[in-house]
Amino acid sequence: MAPGAAGPGAAAGAEPSGQRSREGRPWRVWVVPQLRDGKVSRVSWEAVAAAQRLAATLGGSPATVRAEAVLLGSGLDGVAEEMARRDLAAVHVADHPALAVYTPGAWIGVLAPAIAAEHPDFVLFPHTYQTVDFVPRLAQRCGAGLLPEVTGFTAAPASGPAEGDAATDGDPAGGGLVWTRPVLGGKLQSRVRVLGAGTVLVSVQSGSFSADGVAPAAAGAPAALVPVVVDPAEARPDREVLGYQEVTAQQVDLTKADIIVAVGRGVGGADKLGPVEELARALGAEIGASRPVIDSGWLPRERQIGSSGQTVAPRLYLAAGISGAIQHLVGMKGSSVIVAINKDPSAPIFNVADYGLVGDLHELVPALTAAVKAAKG
Repeated sequence: MAPGAAGPGAAAGAEPSGQRSREGRPWRVWVVPQLRDGKVSRVSWEAVAAAQRLAATLGGSPATVRAEAVLLGSGLDGVAEEMARRDLAAVHVADHPALAVYTPGAWIGVLAPAIAAEHPDFVLFPHTYQTVDFVPRLAQRCGAGLLPEVTGFTAAPASGPAEGDAATDGDPAGGGLVWTRPVLGGKLQSRVRVLGAGTVLVSVQSGSFSADGVAPAAAGAPAALVPVVVDPAEARPDREVLGYQEVTAQQVDLTKADIIVAVGRGVGGADKLGPVEELARALGAEIGASRPVIDSGWLPRERQIGSSGQTVAPRLYLAAGISGAIQHLVGMKGSSVIVAINKDPSAPIFNVADYGLVGDLHELVPALTAAVKAAKG
């Protein structure tokens, strides 16, 4: 039976054994980055950071396990060399004209035989529209477990394996890890454990790990580049891709923003956004919003952040007049630094904020703008 996952609040098992996996061999962690225009996307670097952290967790202290990357595409020399400069045990490169354009059939045709031959314990992917398209089919083809849209993981306390927890060689199933992932549209976070043996495919939610947290390779020790033999009979495109439509000039991709100033219902109306826009200009920031602002028509839909909008992870996230409903927090809690402005000192947004300002945003935002302009000279 393919490995599955226990439900929310499932019992925890033993700590990871570190050096040996369920099959009596070293743990293997793969990560499959997503490329666009020959470059690794930000969410893919986040998945690489997650894979490095997972490998370190499974490898114990000192770490005895390092993650491995798997690249699919055509003309990958440059991106393969870039990936090899990260702290990875190897970079497996499937470079073939049949992989020049993504199609689920071709990707599955390459990854499924590789997984069957190499038996990695975990294969991580960024959680994107592309991976949602093919990873469930890949799991079915491989008989693998599937953990979609995870936001984190921790080593379970050493309390012994839970009832019904299958493992081999004395090791806890799934490395004794407890994973978190959103359920009910992000209203709750579920805690799950992997049951049984075999490969588990994991997609990592955007913003859950920092792309800046990717560890570089030791000086003079780049990762080994390992060619992957691509069988054209297996890597067959199963659909025709007509092209990709990028965000237009009238829209905004907040996932690429380094600084975001977001507003909530507390701003009071579309006619009161001027000071917020001025602060955004002073900071060189994009403007985002919570759902009530969008539903009220004060800002366009592409500015929405949250479980039903965009998931962002900027270096600085300034939330003005946002109370902090869980649906909004899901979309921005991965930000490096969070500054919250709210007149209610008990607003939930302060629970995730690094800095909090209690007061009227219509007084505090202009003061912040003046301070930013003064600091810039």
